[in-house]
Amino acid sequence: MTAKKRGSGAQGSGRGLVVKVKTAKRRKTSSVRWLQRQLNDPYVEKAHKEGYRSRAAYKLIELDDRFKLLRSGMAVLDLGAAPGGWTQVIVQRTHADRPGSKSRIVAIDLSAVEPIPGADLFQLDFMADDAPQIIRERLGRAADVVLSDMAPYTIGHANTDHIRIMGLAEAAYEFAIEVLAPGGAFVAKVFQGGTEGELLGRMKLAFKTVRHAKPPASRTESSEMYVVATGFRGTPTAG
Repeated sequence: MTAKKRGSGAQGSGRGLVVKVKTAKRRKTSSVRWLQRQLNDPYVEKAHKEGYRSRAAYKLIELDDRFKLLRSGMAVLDLGAAPGGWTQVIVQRTHADRPGSKSRIVAIDLSAVEPIPGADLFQLDFMADDAPQIIRERLGRAADVVLSDMAPYTIGHANTDHIRIMGLAEAAYEFAIEVLAPGGAFVAKVFQGGTEGELLGRMKLAFKTVRHAKPPASRTESSEMYVVATGFRGTPTAG
């Protein structure tokens, strides 16, 4: 790796350096770009200094600062929790790790996640038939908030990637309305273009307020954004 000095007006680390990664024979160009982006990302550096497992933690921090989603005593479900950055923020903002806390935090993922004090982490496919019952038993009550930062593997084809992320967001929504308490909130990652009309219409029936947001920690070049639904009315019934 080599370091090149930034211009005076550029943003970056306190050292004022841009880290360049030399392309190795066995390293793909895409891997080099990813590594260089990581090395020069101020949120990556900040996450390392502040003890968060991923830069994604700041996306939830910024969403919560704006929408006031989390507070002490809540029951919160984190879907697709690995590596645990969002779960760390949830625990901090609900004080779930404090003695006597009434907060209940459950975080699930297909992969194992290292323990986080104050949270109940376990491996589970949220699409499994018995997942809602398992979640309710783990939480001990209906969820106040369901959060999903899940994203499918992308192939670089905009239409296909959009369909995949929307399919995952829809599945997360269907799961959320099974476990949410009245007045609860749901947050899920989507791609630029927002939530598909059909899903958005269903969400507006089930929640008092539905908005889209792109937190500052979301990379400018990324097409990701979040749908934030608050004030759960209850599962819509067929009319």
